[in-house]
Amino acid sequence: MNDKKITRREAIKKTVNTSVAAGTLASMPQWILPALAQGEELVLFTDMPEDYSRPPARPGAPHWLDTRMISDFYTDNQDFYVVQHYGQPEIDLSDYTLKVTGLVDREMEYSLSDLQGMNQVDIDAGFECGGNNTGRFQGLIGNANWKGVRLQDLLNASGVKSEGTEVVFFGADSGAEEIPNRDIEVEQSFSRSLPVAEALREENLLALEMNGENLPQGHGRPVRLLVPGFYGVANVKWLTQIHVQDRRHMGRFMGRDYVTLKREMIGGEERWVENSVTRIQLKSAVVRVTKLGNQHKITGFVLTDGTPLRSVEVKVDDGPWQAATVDPRSTKYSWKLFTMDWNPTPGDHTLVSRATDVNGHVQLTAEEMPEKASRWENYAQFPRTIRTS
Repeated sequence: MNDKKITRREAIKKTVNTSVAAGTLASMPQWILPALAQGEELVLFTDMPEDYSRPPARPGAPHWLDTRMISDFYTDNQDFYVVQHYGQPEIDLSDYTLKVTGLVDREMEYSLSDLQGMNQVDIDAGFECGGNNTGRFQGLIGNANWKGVRLQDLLNASGVKSEGTEVVFFGADSGAEEIPNRDIEVEQSFSRSLPVAEALREENLLALEMNGENLPQGHGRPVRLLVPGFYGVANVKWLTQIHVQDRRHMGRFMGRDYVTLKREMIGGEERWVENSVTRIQLKSAVVRVTKLGNQHKITGFVLTDGTPLRSVEVKVDDGPWQAATVDPRSTKYSWKLFTMDWNPTPGDHTLVSRATDVNGHVQLTAEEMPEKASRWENYAQFPRTIRTS
């Protein structure tokens, strides 16, 4: 017997490498799913086009998962979803600096080697794009192990002044923004912010590694912010500056875009209310069904803002809600993969899942969702249709 110990990095790489590369997945017959038991088949959803496919991952391009292909706890770095708004800047790693500025006792500047030499911690965290939806069958999603430096350590080293209320994070990616009612454009960097108390959470990282490897280019090389429990837009990539200020940050992606506009009752009056897309809303979705002989297995995922789950349930047609089994590898901020065995009768069926957290909050149905005028935060129950033989 080989008693050689396997490091955490090796274990993670072994897990993610069991997936087939994204380009190969795209060319495989859709009824075959990698990493399944011998003879196990993918049962096609009837709510998806028979020829549904997504393009393979390409450098510099957006990317999303075919969620039917989720077969591992960790999403392969090549297949983790990618969204960017100003392109993917190439940063000279030898000349990289991260600045901490503003309302701090000591403004600081760090090279990449400085950050690599600091105390490193890791965390499992999964998240989705704030605009993830049924149109891509929930494909703007992923789960990974992230390793880096605690944001808290850098803020404490600089000393946040008492008048500092907001921490702004600037990326190296930038683009021209047209000014309304003016015939001019200005160059703006991608940026997001957190209240000081949120920024000082010990789980927030400046991530340098993803699944045991240096951060890939499409995911923010060499450094990205990771805010576990928040939508992907909060996790600023290609991070170059952390700035503490005494007012709310109103950059495009904080105050104008990634803003949910929904109808609410405010003090007895019906109002349209805006809020920045921040914490992940309680959500689950059925993403695949497989068949081995006459036995079927329903698989899906749950995302939360870190609030523990009470239960995940699946309903078939008009039957009762049935408890699903959650992957024991799930952690506070990871996605929670779930499965449920199913012995269907032949014919057409509707499947839907719902998650309930420890506070008794139940994932909403589409009818219960607040009326929205914007496309962000899509967390309603997601019914799927399927035909069994």
